[in-house]
Amino acid sequence: MSTSFAPLKNDTFLKALLRQETDYTPLWLMRQAGRYLPEYRATRKGAGSFMGLAKNPDFATEVTLQPIDRYPLDAAILFSDILTVPDAMGLGLYFEEGEGPKFERRLADEKDVLALRVPEAGSLQYVFDAVTQIRHALNGRVPLIGFSGSPWTLACYMVEGQGSREFHTVKKMMYQRPDLMHHILKTNADAVASYLNAQIDAGAQAVMIFDSWGGALADAEYHAFSLKYMRDIIQQIQKEKNGQRIPAIVFTKGGGLWLEQIAAIGADAVGLDWTVNLGQARARVGHQVALQGNLDPAVLFAEPEQIKAQVIATLDAYGKPTPGQGHVFNLGHGISQFTPPEAVSVLVETVHSYSRSQRQAA
Repeated sequence: MSTSFAPLKNDTFLKALLRQETDYTPLWLMRQAGRYLPEYRATRKGAGSFMGLAKNPDFATEVTLQPIDRYPLDAAILFSDILTVPDAMGLGLYFEEGEGPKFERRLADEKDVLALRVPEAGSLQYVFDAVTQIRHALNGRVPLIGFSGSPWTLACYMVEGQGSREFHTVKKMMYQRPDLMHHILKTNADAVASYLNAQIDAGAQAVMIFDSWGGALADAEYHAFSLKYMRDIIQQIQKEKNGQRIPAIVFTKGGGLWLEQIAAIGADAVGLDWTVNLGQARARVGHQVALQGNLDPAVLFAEPEQIKAQVIATLDAYGKPTPGQGHVFNLGHGISQFTPPEAVSVLVETVHSYSRSQRQAA
């Protein structure tokens, strides 16, 4: 499939990431293509399973565009999963209804770890095909974001075999056998860098690294086992494609404590969860990076006037953007599957209208 695409009609999201002037604050939502939308649930039923959805470029294209067709969002994000890379490494990703992702084979001992290899590019071709197909289907409406899980977050699932509350198994390996953990993380970092570069080659116009479980680490361990490897990825990925800058976003849930250190790894933007004050975060990073975030997703269960008030408070916390600084509005984590779709309409309309008025104010 051709990677010659229609010109981009709305580049507000990319401009904000690159800290350029925008007419309003752009927004997209983590997990915006998902279970809160009835049209997604219908497509998911037709696909038969989550992986049936994610591994079929036609289905992936359909669900990626569903929120773009419903709301005037400023970016689309590839419909996929953060665990496609370890699945391609042979660990056997599957989903049990109501229980989240699991692996058929986890990294249980030294032999498993040392056998780990960066996957062959062809094993993830379905993702790259989806990226290209989505770009064509978007027809320049908004930019497309590609993404991956961070090396540490991937390692948590690979060692635990599934999600975890305590991370005892992966932390035991980290403390007892740091050599094995660094082997996993180095392999993951190389795999993720290659994966994101291939997404860029296929048509992704920005990329994001989701460090969902970095906040579970102690201070020194966060720097050694999570941040270091995200820095390695940022150094390896393409910064430009066909003369266009490809911004990179990093997001550590629970990472507000380390904002300055995250901002220093070379990404263009840092995502923030809802525990961080946006105004203080802006002062902390200065002109180094743009910021993305950070409304509490639970706000979307409130009444419309309350949603508006919380959105305005978030935009006021950041303040009016000035040259060399940028803000992308988002939630502090993924949208809940139980969110009323009409609440998202209130959110999007308020972000766009109020942020325009901010810029017009004297």
